[in-house]
Amino acid sequence: MRKRARTAVIIGAGPAGLTAAYELLTRSDICPIVIEMSDQVGGISRTVNYRGNRIDLGGHRFFSKSDRVMNWWFQHLSLQESDAPANAGAPLRVSYQGKSREVAAAPGGKGSADPQNQDRVMLVRNRKSRIYFLRKFFDYPISLSADTIGKLGLLRTSAIGVSYMRRVLFPLKEQKNLEQFFINRFGDKLYRTFFKSYTEKVWGVPCTEIDAEWGAQRIKELSIWKSIKHFVKKTLSRKPAGVAQKGTETSLIERFLYPKYGPGQMWEEVARKVQEMGGTIIMGQSVRQIETRENRVTTVVAADVQGKLSRYDADFVFSTMPVQQLVRSLQTAVPANVREVSDGLMYRDFLTVGLLLEDLKIKEETKQGRKLISDNWIYIQEPDVLAGRLQIFNNWSPWMVSDPRKVWVGVEYFCNEGDALWTRSDAEMKRLAVEELARIGMIQESAVVDSVVLRMPKAYPAYFGAYSRFDEIRSFLDGFENLFLVGRNGMHRYNNQDHSMLTAMTAVENILAGRTDKSNIWDVNTEMDYHEVRSEPGASTPASAAHQASAETSAELQTVEASASLTDAHEG
Repeated sequence: MRKRARTAVIIGAGPAGLTAAYELLTRSDICPIVIEMSDQVGGISRTVNYRGNRIDLGGHRFFSKSDRVMNWWFQHLSLQESDAPANAGAPLRVSYQGKSREVAAAPGGKGSADPQNQDRVMLVRNRKSRIYFLRKFFDYPISLSADTIGKLGLLRTSAIGVSYMRRVLFPLKEQKNLEQFFINRFGDKLYRTFFKSYTEKVWGVPCTEIDAEWGAQRIKELSIWKSIKHFVKKTLSRKPAGVAQKGTETSLIERFLYPKYGPGQMWEEVARKVQEMGGTIIMGQSVRQIETRENRVTTVVAADVQGKLSRYDADFVFSTMPVQQLVRSLQTAVPANVREVSDGLMYRDFLTVGLLLEDLKIKEETKQGRKLISDNWIYIQEPDVLAGRLQIFNNWSPWMVSDPRKVWVGVEYFCNEGDALWTRSDAEMKRLAVEELARIGMIQESAVVDSVVLRMPKAYPAYFGAYSRFDEIRSFLDGFENLFLVGRNGMHRYNNQDHSMLTAMTAVENILAGRTDKSNIWDVNTEMDYHEVRSEPGASTPASAAHQASAETSAELQTVEASASLTDAHEG
């Protein structure tokens, strides 16, 4: 084992924190100490096991337009057998970004990754999500198909088309808030029909109070016109075999990767390897104080559930904790303006009611008869219920439910910690979820077998409140040369999982290069995408993810397109 002379304290064992730990151990002499406040790794990407039934908190598709992230995932979980060559034991070949590469069929190279017999497997899943509105299903994203026109009616559809063309020709001059962004992108009528009420249900504030940057980051280049072109292209051409689909806007990607036992399986595997390589992961401790000297962080002080304090001296500190808590923990003079902005940052909280059902009332008609609908998740836009989204875990992975004869769903609610919804008892939340799904015709109350309630505080960093002044916080915190803010809450940025990982990778790159300027970390998913070193036409592709990662050491971030979703809570 490599002798490690320096120490990095990593606050949080989510995707960014564990990625940083793994990268440090495999690429440097720095020993990571990961401090996690909960009793489980994975952060918001963890998988919760309730009596053998697994819950994915929000839905995490595994795909990325970054080669580096794709390769990194395949280092830990092998692609399932169905995408492998027919000859047993041969390497799996996956294609994406117009390239292909080989990935070992299974850990140790012993045959294909068969999910029936092996656990460390990345499944290839079909994506299907729909909107439930007017007690009917609509495509997601909305497409101008005969089905949509029939359900909306010709008059309403015509009004939507006219409204859209009006904004194409005469866009709003100002685009400061999310409402203006949506109207310019989709037209007034479609915005008010499909996006306004759901977005405000998710965020709890009017769209006029949400910064347009949220739309720019989450939606980017997706538009009605792109949806039409995608629909036509899909109809006239065969579906691609590859799973990464670099050239496809992410709200239109139709296949994704998913660990056999949910997203938490990836991070449990990474955590195991981190510990095997000599890293330390400390569970059940919350950071209380961060001590500094001049422009460096020197010590992190954390407390366990009994209040006992532990001190961790650090050469480097990676923080994925909410920025608001980080600033409050600093044992130094924080400028009044920075403290004011920090205290004004806002978050949206989240809870899931897991329901084990005998069956769903709504069905899918197939040639083999009526069966369970194939949706991964359903956006509930009915204004008469508080529920925002429904996940059907059976369709993410068959191994998410202990009894395949049952249906295991998650009813998702968006709230603020301490509000009337958050403070309801578990029993009240269970009753609410059952009553609402029955009211909109999705289940029969008598079909409920079991239920559980899970709460996730600070799930979504909000783009309102004091966010417009966030640069004041960033400027101050970036002044600590050995402090690196990474991940979703660590940067108060609505990152997808792969973007959070890339921020950690970039921070490690900076340490290895001796770079103190952190602008490249903040550039991940702001200028719309990330770019790695690419093979020239005809050049060979590295045979292993380790070689690929090494080849990308000098990767720089550039402006291209990026991943996005319309009003997704936290897909991916």
